[in-house]
Amino acid sequence: MRRVPLSEAHRLPFWRRPFTLLVLGAAAMPVSFATWSALLNNFVIEAAGFTGVEIGWLHTVREVPGLLAVGVIAVLLVMREQVLGLVSLALLGGATAITAWFPSFGGLLFVTLLSSIGFHYFETVNQSLQLQWIDKAKAPQMLGWLVAVGSGASMLAYGVLVVTWRAFALSYDLVYMVSGGVTVLIALWCLLAFPQFEAPHPQRRRMVLRRRYWLYYLLQFMSGARRQIFVVFAAFMMVERFGFDVHEVTALFLINFLANMLAAPWMGRAVARWGERNAMVFEYVGLTLVFLAYGGVHRFGWGAIVASALYVLDHLFFALSFALRTYFQKIADPGDIAPTAAVAFTINHIAAVFLPAGLGYLWTVAPEGVFLLAAALAAVALGLVLLIPRDPAPGHETVLARGLRRPAPPAG
Repeated sequence: MRRVPLSEAHRLPFWRRPFTLLVLGAAAMPVSFATWSALLNNFVIEAAGFTGVEIGWLHTVREVPGLLAVGVIAVLLVMREQVLGLVSLALLGGATAITAWFPSFGGLLFVTLLSSIGFHYFETVNQSLQLQWIDKAKAPQMLGWLVAVGSGASMLAYGVLVVTWRAFALSYDLVYMVSGGVTVLIALWCLLAFPQFEAPHPQRRRMVLRRRYWLYYLLQFMSGARRQIFVVFAAFMMVERFGFDVHEVTALFLINFLANMLAAPWMGRAVARWGERNAMVFEYVGLTLVFLAYGGVHRFGWGAIVASALYVLDHLFFALSFALRTYFQKIADPGDIAPTAAVAFTINHIAAVFLPAGLGYLWTVAPEGVFLLAAALAAVALGLVLLIPRDPAPGHETVLARGLRRPAPPAG
């Protein structure tokens, strides 16, 4: 397959350039993952009789490949990042397509594990390539547009579900097969249509752990912990407590991603103008309040409308999470991006392995306690965000590192 240096990629037709490939990946992944998420809670309750305990274990299994994302470094010894990302994308689509063939606890754990390997390996590589292929000066705006593309793809998938689910009496099997098949086709086309892009800075093919990245590591851990609570229990509450049907859950997701599609480019400009520190302070103040309100919904019965509004707000705040990536891009050695993306994904998923299953048991006795814990985690993360300097750079990774000697450039 032809290899093209990144510096010469602008000579290619627009449809074969690196950013176009990133756009296609940003669109293809949520076609499968968003559909899987939209149907999951109704499917597992109707087909397998899940309670909070089983859904907690399902999501724990789903996050195991995220914990093992550091294994990407070993795979990169024999496979290029770009190829690994597209193969992983195809695996996600293929596993999504066969989800309804396994309507049991054990079967769903198995197919979820397969799709999760594809999802987490694709996301690990995708985030690495984004930071390697996009210029630092344009990164917040371009990442904002990629978030908007992903939200638009999700919105399209949800819109089709809302319109057709009841009107045509669709089955879980058909919807999963179509959505997964679309992702597989896009991945295969990208493998054949695009050249291999050569980034200017070769990536290290070994694990990288640096003391000066410690704040980035901690923020990744806190982000993963609070994200899991939301992903597992927020939508599950809408089905279990408020009795949402598939088309109602999907309509909520549709509204959510419409808001993200419209807001993400603006968020990218805001991060570029106001900086990562201010963006993440805004994010975690908002998340703390949202999770406290979630606890109030379950404790005081504030109703489905309030819960739905909080769901959309939470996703809007989560869309700002790319500010953490641009913070790392500013402080990182260029050759550290790929191995650190793998390490960061593993750190991000440490809490994900034990929180869903453990909190599934708490959910059965005190659901509001789950959301109060999420609020506490968001508040701790807010304290960590305040350690980010206004102008992060190598040697100035935190406010505690002010005035320290800049690290020497990497050899070669």
